[in-house]
Amino acid sequence: MAMKPKATSIRVSVKTRDKIAALAKKAGEPMTAIIDQAIREMEKKQRWQHVAEQMEQTRREDPQAWADYLAESGMVQGKPSRSTRIAPEWEGLITFPEERNEGDPGRDLAR
Repeated sequence: MAMKPKATSIRVSVKTRDKIAALAKKAGEPMTAIIDQAIREMEKKQRWQHVAEQMEQTRREDPQAWADYLAESGMVQGKPSRSTRIAPEWEGLITFPEERNEGDPGRDLAR
């Protein structure tokens, strides 16, 4: 026998209730699903805001770590250049854009 989740009630303005009801009707979902989705979106927004704050703090307080991050980010996105610092164990495994042949997609990592 499946147990029903416990429920409670919260006070919201009539205007807010009407907005939730309209969104629920349009989506064909119950009002609680709309509220749950809004909460998930807010939590996601707050997580990304926290990441952005941490990145900004690193940029300000640890310029070398920030430079390392940018270099690694460029390599992951396929934008390394000869000026990018590369760990010795990766030397020779990364193809730089200026070194590629026209037919080379730059993915020849297992030479």
